[in-house]
Amino acid sequence: MELELHQLELAAERLKPILHHTELDLSSTFSAMTGGQIYLKCENRQKTGSFKIRGASNKLASLTENGEKRPVVASSAGNHAQGVACAAKKFGVPATIVMPKAASIAKVQATQGYGAKVVLEGSCYDDAYAYAKRLCEEEGAVFLHPYNDLEVIAGQGTLGLEILSDLPYVDVIVVPAGGGGLLAGVAAAVKLINPRVQVYGVQAEGADAIAQSFRQKALVQTETVSTIADGIAVKAPGDLTVSLINRYADGVVTVSDAEIADAMLLLMERCKQIVEPSGATSVAAVLNGKLDVQGKRVVCVLSGGNIDMSFIQSIIERGLVARHRRVKFIVTILDQPGSLVRLLNVIAGAGGNILTVLHDKLSPRLHPNETAVHIACEVGGAEHGQALLASIRAQGYELQEE
Repeated sequence: MELELHQLELAAERLKPILHHTELDLSSTFSAMTGGQIYLKCENRQKTGSFKIRGASNKLASLTENGEKRPVVASSAGNHAQGVACAAKKFGVPATIVMPKAASIAKVQATQGYGAKVVLEGSCYDDAYAYAKRLCEEEGAVFLHPYNDLEVIAGQGTLGLEILSDLPYVDVIVVPAGGGGLLAGVAAAVKLINPRVQVYGVQAEGADAIAQSFRQKALVQTETVSTIADGIAVKAPGDLTVSLINRYADGVVTVSDAEIADAMLLLMERCKQIVEPSGATSVAAVLNGKLDVQGKRVVCVLSGGNIDMSFIQSIIERGLVARHRRVKFIVTILDQPGSLVRLLNVIAGAGGNILTVLHDKLSPRLHPNETAVHIACEVGGAEHGQALLASIRAQGYELQEE
C-alpha cells in the first residue's frame, strides 16, 4: 500500500485544532560539539508528552468522517496508550487500553486521566496485544494499531511537514524508530515534497529489527529486545512501515544504551529538556558520529518526554559516574572522636562536594579500633577526582576506590 501526499496534507488539516505546533530549538551546544547546525524538534512537549497523539487522532478523525462511532481498543505500555486515550476523549468515543501488568503506575494513571478504561493483562506487550485483539472481537470494537496502519502513519508524518515548513532548507532529519510508524511517515512526507532532504532512523542496539530490515530490504523480526529505550523496544515492526522506510529513508543507524543515557543527561543539563530514552536516540546518534552532520542543518526529533522520575534519577547517577563527575571510595580511619572530621576536612580542602557518608564497623578486615567510611563525592571531572584521592592518600589514609 502507498502513502500519498494528499493523505498527509489531509491529516495535517485534521490535526490543526488538536495538536501543539511544537517548536524547533537550535542548540548552540550540540552545534558546537558536532560542527553542524543542530535543531531539536521538541515533540516531548506535545500533548500527552509524545508524537503518538498525531497518529491516533488522525485515525479517529478518519473513522468519524466515515460514520464510525464504535468503541476503540489499543494495547500499549506507554505513549500510544495516552495518545489513544486523549484522542478518543476528543472525538467522544469510549476507549479501552490494555497494558501489561508491569506498566508503571504513573503511565496507567495518566491514561486513566484522559478518560480511558485501563485493563492490565499479561507480563509483556505481546500478551497485552493478544488480549486487546480478543477484546475487539468480543465487543465489536475497532483496534488502533500503534504503527502498522496507513492513517496512523500519515498522522505521524505530519511532523515531517511541520519541519519542512519551519526549516525549508533542512539537510538531514533524524528520527527514532521502534515499530516504524514515525520514521515511515516522516520519511514519506519529506521525500514526497523535497527528495534532497535526507531522513535517517535511529534504533537501540538491543532492539534493531528495523535496522536489520533496512539492510536486508525485507521484514526482519528479532527474537528478543533489550534496551533502556522501552518506547522503541519492538521485536516485530510493521510490514507497512518497513516497506515505506525501505523506500523513502536514507538509512537506519543504532546507538548503545550508554550513548542514549549520556544524550539524555546532556539534554537535561544543556538544553533543559526532559526526554525519554527513545526520544533521545536521535541526539545520541548525532553526538556519537553515527551520521555525517558537519556543516549541515540537522533536525533531531525528540519523540517523547514521558519518563518516570525514579528513572531520571538513575540516568543522572549513571551519567555522572560515566563523566567522572562522581567518585566513590572507602577510607579506613580510627574509631575515635575527631577522626571523621579530620578526614572530611581533607576532602573539603581538595574541593570535593560530599554527597553521602556511611560508617561500616563490621568488616572482618578491620581492627577493633578501626571503622571503614564509605564516601561518595561530586568532583569537577577525572583530573579533579584523581587529585582528590591523591590528597587523601597523602595524609596517610588507607583508601580503596569503589
